[in-house]
Amino acid sequence: MAGRRPAISVQSMQRIWDIVFERSIMLWLAAIFFVVTAIGIGGMVISVIVAERVQGSGSAINVAGSLRRLSHRMGSIVLSDAENRVTDHYTLREAMVHFEATLNHDALSQMLSRQTDSPFETAYEAVRESWHQRLKPLLAEQMLSGPNLHPVATHNRLLLRIDEFVEQINLMVAQLEADTEERIRHLRLILWVALVLTILVLLSGFYALHRRVLIPLDELLGGASRIAQGDFATRTLHLGRDELGRLGQAFNTMAEAVSRSHRELEDRVAEQTAELTRGNRSLALLYNAIAQLHHAPTAPETYRAMLGDIDALLELQGSMVCLQSKHGGPATLLASSLPPCSERGTTGCGDCLRRLERERGGYGENDGANVLNLPLRDKEGIYGVMRLALPPGRRLEPWQERLLAALTRHVGIALGMSHKAEQERLLALQEERSVIARELHDSIAQALSYMKIQASLLQPVLSNPARRQEAETTLRDLREGITTAYRQLRELLATFRLKMEGDFITLLDAAVEEYAARGGVPIRLETRLAGCNLTPNQEMHTLQIVREALSNVLRHAQARQGQVRVIHLGGGEVEVEIVDDGIGAGHVVRESGEDALHYGLAIMRERAQGLRGEIAIQDGPQGGTRVSLRFQAALTTDSPPS
Repeated sequence: MAGRRPAISVQSMQRIWDIVFERSIMLWLAAIFFVVTAIGIGGMVISVIVAERVQGSGSAINVAGSLRRLSHRMGSIVLSDAENRVTDHYTLREAMVHFEATLNHDALSQMLSRQTDSPFETAYEAVRESWHQRLKPLLAEQMLSGPNLHPVATHNRLLLRIDEFVEQINLMVAQLEADTEERIRHLRLILWVALVLTILVLLSGFYALHRRVLIPLDELLGGASRIAQGDFATRTLHLGRDELGRLGQAFNTMAEAVSRSHRELEDRVAEQTAELTRGNRSLALLYNAIAQLHHAPTAPETYRAMLGDIDALLELQGSMVCLQSKHGGPATLLASSLPPCSERGTTGCGDCLRRLERERGGYGENDGANVLNLPLRDKEGIYGVMRLALPPGRRLEPWQERLLAALTRHVGIALGMSHKAEQERLLALQEERSVIARELHDSIAQALSYMKIQASLLQPVLSNPARRQEAETTLRDLREGITTAYRQLRELLATFRLKMEGDFITLLDAAVEEYAARGGVPIRLETRLAGCNLTPNQEMHTLQIVREALSNVLRHAQARQGQVRVIHLGGGEVEVEIVDDGIGAGHVVRESGEDALHYGLAIMRERAQGLRGEIAIQDGPQGGTRVSLRFQAALTTDSPPS
């Protein structure tokens, strides 16, 4: 039985190796990491120990070397005394004290404590004994007796002793240097051994890593890449007992499942692709139609392109769009891809809208074709009809009906917006003409009426030479009226020629500079409109009110300075304030008469009503006139609510 124990032990070790290292890559990598770490830590620990022993060797060598210099210094002092040279700066006593302090230096004491029973300790004790028993007594005798009491032979003997002492110091320094170099050699050897062991372990680990990890992993990645390229028949050959082997088995199982799933998904993908293609074409049709309607809502080219896209997408026999006449009568054919029909003549499609209103859209028959009638409408009413010719017996699918419903709704909205924009342009033109008429009536017409009265008064006066003075007065009034009328005409022309070029703040600044330069009155402008958005109509009315108020400041207020403030108060409310330091609104009425301000103030009030705001004209708290306008503007999308 004693002979069988090694075999059992080998088998047990082989089994442990098989379980731990052959079946687990992670344990094997952990073992390599542990060995490398142990070598590194062991080398570092030994290096630290050696370095601790070497630490201070350099300082000890320097201190030991300085003993030689100090010994020679003491010899030079003795020699100078023998030659009757005075050394005041450094005496022999000071040199001895310095030497003994250096001999007992901490660096040497630390080296002695770390290197007991070493050659360095023996050499140091020899130097110490020679100093205390041989050299120091001679130097002390020399110092007590005086420099001139000893013969030359005594000095020579002392110098010879110093040379012998220096040789002992040299031996101590040599022992110290040799010990330091020996320890450095041990440190170098330890580092080399650790480096070689680390390299051997790493090379062994890299070889095993390449054989057990990289090759199987590369095979798995290759199989995954082939599966990604569509080769679902690929399989891996690495089926070992470790982690990658079990992963290879799972990979083969997964590849089989993916192959089955791929065959099932191909049919679904084909169906979804067809559906997505239809959806994409539908969205493209809707997007292109909306973009074209935005730029040209009533252009025939827009509807011809749209009908062509509809026919191609829905596979129709043709289609057409008819618009309702603005002034009654038959509908107008706007665009068509249909061949000529019996209902469309030179007068247009008169029955399209009537049939649409009667049938309320839907399918119908026309010349044997299946026709779908779709109204073009918004909330305000019907603007036209779109007729689609389908093959006989065919009905649209639900997604096609939803697409056409959305398309006709956008067409109706575009036509309605075009109709409203045209109405707004007409209303704006009428409003501007009314403003021009009021301006002419309140300024030029009044001045012309006044001049007509003056001319009728002048006619009988001219026939009587005795009334020459009265005629000159009438002529002067007539001339002043003409001048006033001409000035008012120029102001009206400047107002009517005002163009909204640039942003609102720039136009306000230009108006303030214009009136300040015209009247020689400094006018300060302050604007704070962040958080609100003025429409072009609001900007025009606000600018005209500011100009009219500034005109009154120059003509009637007798002001020295003025101020214009346009401020957003919050919640979309805007305040416009024109203030001067003149005589005030009450003084103007008393001195110039109410008619001097009546027409301009009436126009400002009408413009404030157009803004749906309120305007107030009153004396300022510190004198002058204050014109205040408040109205509601739109909030910007990024402004917080008040």
